Amino acid sequence: MTHPFKGAGVALVTPFKEDSSIDFNALENLVEDQISNGMDYLVALGTTAETPTLSVQEQKEVVACIKAKNGKRVPLVLGMGGNDPYKIMQTIQATDFTDVDGILSVTPYYNKPSQKGLIEHYKLVCRTSPVPVILYNVPSRTGINMDGSTSVEIAKTCPNAIAIKEASGISSQVSRMVKHGPEGFGVISGDDVLALPIIAVGGIGVISVVANVLPGKLSQLIHLSNEGKFAEARELHLQMIDFFKLLFREGNPGGVKAAMEVAGKLKNIVRLPVYPISKKLYGQIEAELKTLI
Repeated sequence: MTHPFKGAGVALVTPFKEDSSIDFNALENLVEDQISNGMDYLVALGTTAETPTLSVQEQKEVVACIKAKNGKRVPLVLGMGGNDPYKIMQTIQATDFTDVDGILSVTPYYNKPSQKGLIEHYKLVCRTSPVPVILYNVPSRTGINMDGSTSVEIAKTCPNAIAIKEASGISSQVSRMVKHGPEGFGVISGDDVLALPIIAVGGIGVISVVANVLPGKLSQLIHLSNEGKFAEARELHLQMIDFFKLLFREGNPGGVKAAMEVAGKLKNIVRLPVYPISKKLYGQIEAELKTLI
């Protein structure tokens, strides 16, 4: 059976207008661009979407827009994380899961819980969620690393915890989860730059930021990797490696929104505390992107 989140997923940005309101036309175009260029599923309301700066009403409107444009063509995942499991449970209970295929739930940030605390946190989230759960480990943002053995225990304890978006950068941790995870538990790269290496050791794909601007190349990279065509995949990976690094040099989504403006996809507008990237970096991204388009 094919894993529902195998392949190339995209962490969608939230386009804004000059007045900082949401640009729904640009969002619709973004969704269509992703699907028509081979992306396998969409992730809404993640970090890349600047979700902490969106009101509850704006979040609902963003999801409604994506659902309508997607039309159930590809799976849709909603970001639903936080550092209070009881608030997450309330959010889940108040959410309409029509046309939603999973949730992405980041490890608690700021609290810095123990590994046992992480297990109990996810037990509550998974018990409440009516759809499959993708765990999300990103210690550079949360201040805590969820050990591979912890992720495996959660997956074995909670049948609907079917994958992890892994962004620790610890290769041995990735390999241990692939080896010891239960059948059907997928390891998904949380970093574009590590997607190829993670798939090479048994991962199933990526949740990408770069795909917002280069969905065709990114989906091709992941599909070739999943087919075991690593020579061709490596060639694409090396084509994009400098671009991968440039986009994150001054933070996300500042870099990718600048690139998307260069590509004519949206305006380079972010909401504080995210800040626009420097003119120097903008020029470097523009120059590198021109070699890829």
